[in-house]
Amino acid sequence: MDFRDLPEEAAFRSEVRAFIDAECPPQIRRRGFNAMFGGGGWDDIRVSTDDYRALNASWARTLASRGWIAPAWPKEYGGAGLTVMQQFIFNQEMANAGAPRGGNYGIGTGWAGPTIILYGNEEQKKRYLPGIVLGDDIWCQGFSEPGAGSDLAALQTRAVKDGDDYVINGQKIWTSGAHVSKYMILLARTDPEAPKHKGISYFILDMKAPGITVRPLVNMADNHDFNEVFFDNVRVPKENLIGEENRGWYVGTTTLDFERSGIATSVSHSLMVEHLADFMREHAGTGVIARNPELRNEVADRAIEAAVESMLCTTVISMQNRGLVPNKEGSIAKLFSSQLDVRISETAMKALGLYGQLRRGSARAPANGRIESTYIYATTSTIGGGTSEIQRNIIATRGLGLPRA
Repeated sequence: MDFRDLPEEAAFRSEVRAFIDAECPPQIRRRGFNAMFGGGGWDDIRVSTDDYRALNASWARTLASRGWIAPAWPKEYGGAGLTVMQQFIFNQEMANAGAPRGGNYGIGTGWAGPTIILYGNEEQKKRYLPGIVLGDDIWCQGFSEPGAGSDLAALQTRAVKDGDDYVINGQKIWTSGAHVSKYMILLARTDPEAPKHKGISYFILDMKAPGITVRPLVNMADNHDFNEVFFDNVRVPKENLIGEENRGWYVGTTTLDFERSGIATSVSHSLMVEHLADFMREHAGTGVIARNPELRNEVADRAIEAAVESMLCTTVISMQNRGLVPNKEGSIAKLFSSQLDVRISETAMKALGLYGQLRRGSARAPANGRIESTYIYATTSTIGGGTSEIQRNIIATRGLGLPRA
């Protein structure tokens, strides 16, 4: 693999950098530990929540004007039609600059939109994709249930056909952003008699439909990100079925494949290690850092691992660039990345000692409490998008050809 940019790729990289420098407000940029969930806080960027939202919305509109909310999408659907390598370069530069992706980056642009492009009909594409690329519509993902997390195919939420509608009853849990979302991508069982992987269908659900109840789940970082969602005779028009009835499992696994790869996390991890090393140099003669010189070796290990993670993500990108579909490779990258998330935060907590437990706003909290929130959030990394155990199963069966039992 040649890691050097081709001339046209170097020109595009320069274009992206110049665009970010000229257009992205510095007050909304977050890098390293600031980029983590819960990290930093409004006091770090020195603007109020309302100011931040206004700046972020303006930045999203600027991105949308270039088709850069979803840059790899086809131009006819509001994207910029970037090549795989251009998308890779774009993601790298945005992550390095700490620039927000704009709109509903993640579920909307990263998972729901690409799935609709692959499996949706033209009417569905015209109806749902514009709101995503303009940054107007927020999406959530209704997959996990109280009894169907890692074993997602065990889900029990029912969708029963009734005339031109499906009637949904059941419950979803750990639904990020459900309280602010306009739409949900939903997996529900349409044939309870079929084998569990073959009786599931994939729907788009209007979150304002009658019969939906959203209840907050406040996490141990004291943030309201997750929700549990209840469906009581919720009617979904048959036009909202994505793909074929009872074939939704295969659509859903495509969505999860989109979720399990990405260079932005790799860049963020590299920056986190860099910032941690800077912090330790600045405080080399104090506290735990002075008493434990071996910590520098641990930070070096994290730096090497961040480089390995970058290589794994680059492997995924190179396969996509050759027209291949990474599957086990995406799981390898996701597994390594989520485990590294935990290791980096653990090393950071060691460097801070007991002070690392102080939260944002505490007078003596090092780094304004960002390490504490990063450490807490890292515990979710090995669960979201498929647990580490599930990733190992995929690697074993699809990568090594091992039997399932």
